[in-house]
Amino acid sequence: MKRDIIHINEELCDGCGLCIPNCHEGALQLIDGKARLISDLMCDGLGACIGHCPQGAITIESREADAYNETEVIRQMAVKGKNTVIAHLQHLLDHDETGFAEEGINWLLENKKSLDFDPVQAIAMARGEEQIQEPVKIGAMATTAPAAGCGCAGSAPKEIKPAFAMASPKLQDQPSELRQWPVQFHLINPGASYFRGADILLAADCSAYTIGNFHSKFLKGKSLIIACPKLDTGLDSYLQKLVQLIDNSMINTIHVLVMEVPCCGGLIRLVQQATGIAGRKVPVKATVISVNGEVLSEDWL
Repeated sequence: MKRDIIHINEELCDGCGLCIPNCHEGALQLIDGKARLISDLMCDGLGACIGHCPQGAITIESREADAYNETEVIRQMAVKGKNTVIAHLQHLLDHDETGFAEEGINWLLENKKSLDFDPVQAIAMARGEEQIQEPVKIGAMATTAPAAGCGCAGSAPKEIKPAFAMASPKLQDQPSELRQWPVQFHLINPGASYFRGADILLAADCSAYTIGNFHSKFLKGKSLIIACPKLDTGLDSYLQKLVQLIDNSMINTIHVLVMEVPCCGGLIRLVQQATGIAGRKVPVKATVISVNGEVLSEDWL
């Protein structure tokens, strides 16, 4: 499958850093005087950073790409030096991608003799450890990693554990069932760990505002993506991401939640188109909601 991803021409890059704050996923950092893409996983290929590069050093390339492979990524990062490796590992830890970080650390330790820097020191620095020691399993230490300060905090992916505390009998508060961030279709990364094998709720933007028990009735146990087929631009990227979710992230099911208004039907058609292109099949359920929050229809497609 082809995937859009940014490419940085290091000969043109003068290290001004103007692109860094304009990468909403925090995938760019200024390292050793050059802008570097430190994580393919977090690059959504939209190219919001391109217009902020005065040297024209950033372009988008569309290339055949397999599912995200941390071993291959860390191999490429290692060639760029210790600082790039540290930034990459920090980025994974900051975004709770501990599984990928562990893969990268294992590769560094296995290839320790062939590297021109000390990977043990790099791993310790990425974790924010004061003392350098042979790394242990990363899962227990992921929370000690410092913030990398690389991008917009509002769109930094993170997994959210739902609170299951009892609701107040007076206020009837319901706990949130949101499992991850971000949720807007343009901002989500189909390669993120919380999408692997997940049940997906693809909801029209307006739907949650009409359903009082949206969280408990529709969102519980699912990873959320929101979109508006009428107002959103770049729907081709939505199609590509859906196919990646189906084929690469091996999602389990898709539940499309739309409003009764005609424009919402575009979201259902988008999913049908994606399932027709994808190499594997997933069950798709479509629910149509009235503007009063009533379920008008519920069908498996």
